[in-house]
Amino acid sequence: KTKTVVPEDTTQIEIADLPINMDGTNYLIFPVGTVSGDKKGIKASYDSNTGYTVSNYSEYQISGYLKNLKFQEIGKDTIYALSDANLLIETATYLKSTADKTKKQLMVYTLVDMDTNKDAKLDNNDIKSLYLSEISGKKFTKISVDFHELIDWSVVDSRNRLYFRTVDDTNKNGAFDKEDRLHYFYLDLVSKEWKAVEYQPI
Repeated sequence: KTKTVVPEDTTQIEIADLPINMDGTNYLIFPVGTVSGDKKGIKASYDSNTGYTVSNYSEYQISGYLKNLKFQEIGKDTIYALSDANLLIETATYLKSTADKTKKQLMVYTLVDMDTNKDAKLDNNDIKSLYLSEISGKKFTKISVDFHELIDWSVVDSRNRLYFRTVDDTNKNGAFDKEDRLHYFYLDLVSKEWKAVEYQPI
């Protein structure tokens, strides 16, 4: 299995939304996305419904079809990227209840990191993965297994664990059927090393 290189779409103009500060944290987060540009300039790509907004924010979650997130520590000038890889970030969630309980400030991401259907673009038809980072964007780590489609995830605060489910397209036919296997994982959020452990509830 090889990663397909996705060519850069030169018709897209990158823009950042205004920064978001998660309650009780010392970082600003700038969602970065694209609007389509053309010869008439950026005014032509202005959508009257969304304006120049590339993300939505509610209840500690940033969502959209984002190329990246940029981070800035409050009081410092430097703005840096979450990753230099080609990504499509769908959600970035601050684990507020975990932070309140353990003082560990973490972000969970659902995103596309490879062109799994080989159509030369990253979009929501590709396999979704699960990532974790510190609130600073540092220690950005893939938690799910390559070529496993993320189904859902949730945090159980009493155990300080992140639980998630994936499906492996075992017979590689691109459709979910009886042959495909569901996998169940948990990850200890207070552990120094983030390692997903598979468990068997069935």
